[in-house]
Amino acid sequence: MELDAKRIKSRDFALRIIKLYRFLIDKKAFDIGKQILRCGTSIGANVAESECSESDSDFIHKLSIALKEANETEYWLDLLWRSDLITTQQYDSLQEDCIELIKILKSIINSMKEKMRKT
Repeated sequence: MELDAKRIKSRDFALRIIKLYRFLIDKKAFDIGKQILRCGTSIGANVAESECSESDSDFIHKLSIALKEANETEYWLDLLWRSDLITTQQYDSLQEDCIELIKILKSIINSMKEKMRKT
């Protein structure tokens, strides 16, 4: 099965978040680590779930959840950086990937909404 860009990017991002979680556990940042692990891996889970959606509306709904999780992940990344739990280099790299996912998800959602308005 060939994976599309949103699925590959969200999976790869989830793997980076898992590594970040391990790093945060070593720093004894358990609570914030759990928060970013939950939302950062949820993006890909909702993208995967959208692939089996029952309708266009359901597809948009699942990707909208993924978008919300990506926005929350961006919040936690900013907080980690501002509290000096991650370096600027770590933040910039992860945040860039997160923003890219947000843009992809917004684009797909907007395209689907436009398609639905035309039909």
